[in-house]
Amino acid sequence: MLKLSRNAILHGTTSLSSSTAASQRFHSAKTEYTVPQIPTTADVVIIGGGSAGCHTLYHLAKRGVKAVLLERAKLTAGTTWHTAGLIWRLRPNDVDIELLNNSRNMLTQLEQDTGYDPGWIQNGGIFIAHTEKRLNEYRRLASIGNALGIENYILGPEETQKLFPLLDPKAFIGALYSPGDGVVDPAMLCTALTRGAVTNGGRVIENCSVTDLLVEDTAKGKKLIGVTTPYGNIKTEKVVNATGIWGRDLVQKHGSHLPLIPMKHAYIVSESIPSVRGIPNVRDHDYSTYFRIQGDAICMGGYEPNPILLDSVPEDFNFGLYDLDWSVFDVHLNGAIKLCPSYGDYGVKSTICGPESFTPDHKPLMGPDTQISGLYHNCGFNSSGMMFGGGCGEQTALWVIHGKPELPLYGFDLRRFTLAQNRDTEWIRERSHESYAKNYSMVFKYDQPLAGRNFQKDPLHDDMLAQNAFMEEKQGWERPGFFMKQKADVLPYDWYGNYGSTRHASSAYEEVLEGDLKYAKFSEHHKLIGEEALACRNAAVIFNMCYFCKLIMEGPDAQKAADWIFSGNTNRDTNKTIYTCVLNKSGGVEADVTVTRLNSGTGAAYDPKFTGQGYYIVAGGASAFYTYSTLLAEIREKGFNVTLRDVTTDLGVISIQGPRSRNILQRIIDCDLSNEHIPPNGTLLANVKCPSANGKQVGLRVLRVSFVGELGYELHIPNEDCSAVYQSLLAVGRQDGVRNAGYRALYSLSSEKGYHLWSFDLRPDDTPIEAGLSFTCRKNGDYKGKVAIERQRREGVKKRLVYLTLNEQVPIWGLEGVYRNGEPVGFLRRAEYGYALGKSIGQTYVSRKDGQVVSEDYIKEGTYEVDILGKRYKAECHVRSPFDPKGKRILGIYD
Repeated sequence: MLKLSRNAILHGTTSLSSSTAASQRFHSAKTEYTVPQIPTTADVVIIGGGSAGCHTLYHLAKRGVKAVLLERAKLTAGTTWHTAGLIWRLRPNDVDIELLNNSRNMLTQLEQDTGYDPGWIQNGGIFIAHTEKRLNEYRRLASIGNALGIENYILGPEETQKLFPLLDPKAFIGALYSPGDGVVDPAMLCTALTRGAVTNGGRVIENCSVTDLLVEDTAKGKKLIGVTTPYGNIKTEKVVNATGIWGRDLVQKHGSHLPLIPMKHAYIVSESIPSVRGIPNVRDHDYSTYFRIQGDAICMGGYEPNPILLDSVPEDFNFGLYDLDWSVFDVHLNGAIKLCPSYGDYGVKSTICGPESFTPDHKPLMGPDTQISGLYHNCGFNSSGMMFGGGCGEQTALWVIHGKPELPLYGFDLRRFTLAQNRDTEWIRERSHESYAKNYSMVFKYDQPLAGRNFQKDPLHDDMLAQNAFMEEKQGWERPGFFMKQKADVLPYDWYGNYGSTRHASSAYEEVLEGDLKYAKFSEHHKLIGEEALACRNAAVIFNMCYFCKLIMEGPDAQKAADWIFSGNTNRDTNKTIYTCVLNKSGGVEADVTVTRLNSGTGAAYDPKFTGQGYYIVAGGASAFYTYSTLLAEIREKGFNVTLRDVTTDLGVISIQGPRSRNILQRIIDCDLSNEHIPPNGTLLANVKCPSANGKQVGLRVLRVSFVGELGYELHIPNEDCSAVYQSLLAVGRQDGVRNAGYRALYSLSSEKGYHLWSFDLRPDDTPIEAGLSFTCRKNGDYKGKVAIERQRREGVKKRLVYLTLNEQVPIWGLEGVYRNGEPVGFLRRAEYGYALGKSIGQTYVSRKDGQVVSEDYIKEGTYEVDILGKRYKAECHVRSPFDPKGKRILGIYD
């Protein structure tokens, strides 16, 4: 057993046993200090002098912004001072990797730029695998790492032991080694950052708390005008909240809520261990253990299944620690000794247990506040503030300066959560706990949370359960993933059997979910999903799309707003729906939507009444609040006299798609569905007669649009009538083989047809020209992003979206590296199986190593391979999807 010197606590302080606020111990005594002299104005005020704040200040000052950092105690107070300081770069997300790599690259340059050593040590990092499935996950990380230029190697046990001699080579089967990773000293780093910032005109003021934000109400909403301190006010229109575990406290009184919760997080520091100095750090995900080399000692910690959740952390807990609860921490100790038996021969020099901030998806909270204009957030780092600090600090600085980051940060943007989620404390606690407990779990494309479920139910929820839908969660909504022969309902969260809860003895939902957790094989539900997809291609299916974002924009300036916000021509007849994009200044796609011009109607949810011009806007539900916020911000920025109303919860959407969809719908609708009456992208008001509801007449809006490339229709229906219409379609369509289909089939069909999925193969760093969507960008009139679009039309693009198909029957999941003529040119942004094509299909953006224009000829002249679990497979490259390339099916033409 490990010889535990449990009373040898950091800095020589004694340990306390209680986990309550009364048990907190402090390492900083109250000292006298000079009253700070604060400026009366600042370009930007940063609140918080930890990693996030110091990085943000550095990058702002480097770009000439006169920024002031206010820290209520001393730099590194809060959580930064006690962090382990590990830098790992390989993660199952390309944006994460870029941010982490930017952090690491900055650390290697910081001393040269500032003259101060940031305490960076490049000793490398090792991920340990105990199972073939875990090793396959590492092979996936290696693939995306190679595509992004991160040096890495898959090693056997003996090779790994040569790098880290304490390892027992019989205790694991392989490893992933990244020699460029390392560790950083938090105090030295913050010193280097702030000294560099001051040299460039930034200011750091310690012992100066911000007691309130100065906010005024305007016609455009709440606007930030300054901050209050004990020593006076500072006028500013831009503030960055980098207060970590206290991130919620300052904004809540102003009606803004952050989905953030503090928890205790710990590691222990060993006594001196011979021969460990300079060897790589180790992370053993399966054993929930990491080793961080600190001189000739090892810091060891991990993520346990039962972390201690805190309601809050006192304001003066600046350099405080808690007593370590060994009953919680022992899981890491046991894993460490299994992996390195000799580690147990050394005592514990000190224990570090401090508060850290955690979020519902284990990602930081960044970007503009949802309520207060001028307020930005850079907090909630889930004990990864040192790793992400440089990358996220730079992106926050760019956000403040330019109004947008350089990288596509939807996965970090606060607006990925809805206002309702942000206010629901129990939802935040459940999801944050699960994300913490599963932080070292394998990441699978189709994994689903068990916590915080049934948060938002659409009007067809009960109908879906009655049809044996396997439900997924997106932005709080329950939606059908696929349909089964038996039920598998989501159960109440059992906290994985912790905190006095009893783990569910059996869960059909978890059993079904287990069938999706694959890397080397197709999902166990592959065939079932294929049946749904092929039914859509050959007969007809019904998709429940009720959770889709639905907005009404109306008012005197509605046409002006639409002309500016949307890249397409929205000045169309009221019976026309168009597919268009919402762009940023660089021409990147912030949203793709359908827009229908409206006449003022009866006042029904599907036929709104208004004064002036009106538009009905529909977008994907997974990013609904982001889309709404983006449009609203632009409306306010430009001062358009319009209102934007979210009617998502007033209307449901039922989509019927496939060759027989017209025949089925025609049986219950009171209008002609022929091409002449409602052509593709047409829209009209109609009534359906519902035989399932005793012939009830239901008014609705019909849009002839398709996300799957088939003849089909969307029915936009008042919530209270959705079930009746749905049941009627099932009843009258039975003779034509209509069936339910879920989002797994929908995404497969969409990818097969070559349509886009926002935040995957279409993001804010992709333009319509690069993505093959030039038809969405009109040439007449001005719109946001047009300058960038016209430049690309003239000069060509440096990356181009292509479609890759594999002849071999192997699954792809996304992030696989793509090679052209043996050289890396990208990675799969999106990956599906095309059931009609009978092969896997993926989307990637191809770029050139020399940075030159990527032409169609360049695409066509190459030979392509995809790296799947370390093996390269030949791929056929297509400029457009090979499925129905002439687009006949959506016209109702079936040869």
